[in-house]
Amino acid sequence: MSRLSKTSWALIAVLSLGVALFSYRFLGAHPMMGEDIAANLLRRPWLPVHAGFAATALLLGPFQFLPQLRIRAATLHRNIGKLYVLACLAAAPAGLILATGTDAGPIAQWGFGTLAVIWFGATGYAFWLATQGRIAEHRRWMIRSFAMTFAAVTLRLYLPIPPMFLHMSFIEGYRAISWFSWTSNLAIAEIYLNWASIRGLFNRHADRVLSVGPQ
Repeated sequence: MSRLSKTSWALIAVLSLGVALFSYRFLGAHPMMGEDIAANLLRRPWLPVHAGFAATALLLGPFQFLPQLRIRAATLHRNIGKLYVLACLAAAPAGLILATGTDAGPIAQWGFGTLAVIWFGATGYAFWLATQGRIAEHRRWMIRSFAMTFAAVTLRLYLPIPPMFLHMSFIEGYRAISWFSWTSNLAIAEIYLNWASIRGLFNRHADRVLSVGPQ
């Protein structure tokens, strides 16, 4: 891994760890959680299911992109991958149920609901590709899967932006972020996955411009 890749991986891993540990508080009632959260668990029992499994996927995901682990400990890599897939496939349906009951309105319902469906499908397809021995394709779809898992982080990073810089109310910003938190991640993933083609297209365009020269 290059220095940039190592730095990017470390940042992603640290952010994932922080959000995952923060999310685990939903797994049960505790005096430090406050009465509102404890009451919320009773009102929305799917919350701890989604939060617990999504946090586990967030913790495990970064380790799947370590070349050293994949090469030197292939069995461990596969076992972590299976746990990651299981966590995603459990968290996504619970997230879909929670999305239908959000108080933020239909825009947020569709935003989080669409994420849950695509997240489930991408992860399941990535696992199926691995079972078929199509490893190169499997890795591409696992990147897409984790891009959606990482929406738990980007959602929290984006939340302060609309009220602070865009003069939007919190609920208006939350509705926008219900879509942008994961579509932006997928866009970055697609650029990364297709960077060679994008760079080649840019270079060809630049060559045509240079060949024509000033008029």
